[in-house]
Amino acid sequence: MNASLSFSDRLATEIRKKKNAVCVGLDPQWNQLPVVIRRRVQEVGQHPSVAYRRFCFDIIDVVAPLVPIVKPQMAFFEQLGPMGMKALYEVIRYAREKGLLVLLDGKRGDIGSTAEAYAAAYLGAGDASPWGADALTVHPYLGTEGLQPFVDRCLSVQAGIFVLVRTSNPGSAYLQAADSDPISVAQRVADWIETTNQSIDDSGTYGPIGAVVGATYPEELAALRQRMPHAWLLVPGYGAQGGTAADVLPAFDQDGLGAIVNNSRAIIYAYQKRPELSPERWQQAVQDATTQMIGELSPSYRVVEQRR
Repeated sequence: MNASLSFSDRLATEIRKKKNAVCVGLDPQWNQLPVVIRRRVQEVGQHPSVAYRRFCFDIIDVVAPLVPIVKPQMAFFEQLGPMGMKALYEVIRYAREKGLLVLLDGKRGDIGSTAEAYAAAYLGAGDASPWGADALTVHPYLGTEGLQPFVDRCLSVQAGIFVLVRTSNPGSAYLQAADSDPISVAQRVADWIETTNQSIDDSGTYGPIGAVVGATYPEELAALRQRMPHAWLLVPGYGAQGGTAADVLPAFDQDGLGAIVNNSRAIIYAYQKRPELSPERWQQAVQDATTQMIGELSPSYRVVEQRR
């Protein structure tokens, strides 16, 4: 993978190569892990982080040939302390070795030198940063001061960010969709993203500043897509939260680009709904669920083709 290309170009290249825009979320939780992994760790008295590492490595082995990008959720590693963070580092490196782009879900955000430190820590593929992620989720609550250091870092190391705009959780309406004068918070953030992307001297359609917009609000997703024609969209809420292929269709442009659709629980814990599989074959459920999602989204891409 050519790290000298912009994040946007790398993402578009991988989507075209894999022929899908599925993002697999890596959300390891001890009580949800396959029993064969937990038992192995417990029997030899190892730290739970070993199980998290093994679980994510095994998932990466399955999905690397199928999807363009994975999204590790930092919180589940952080709760295990330093050993958990070491496991996260190893998971990021392993995913990159397997040819996957890595979007680190940390929802960072601050101002001044603190924001610069967050950006320098996480953004920059390979050895361009300590953590080596291609992209990072950030929140806009501190305003443009809190976002600009991340933008600057993106431009210096060919990375990307995804700013929270309209998230998929039900309670998000309290702030994000609340009416203001004259537009909602989500719309205001979307306008900043679009303006910033357009100000960047880049020959590509999409800039390095993406937006998180949930599949659970399809009408708003369509409206925000129109409001941000130069932003990649990270679309959570597919599957377990109720989002469907029809709901996410408006996120894509006429070439089938412009968005990645995240799925975590319904893929990585798919074995829980496959009692016919032996415990040792839990990875088969991951592969089947990933392939199923790719198939579910393929009608969306056919509709995209018909638009051309």
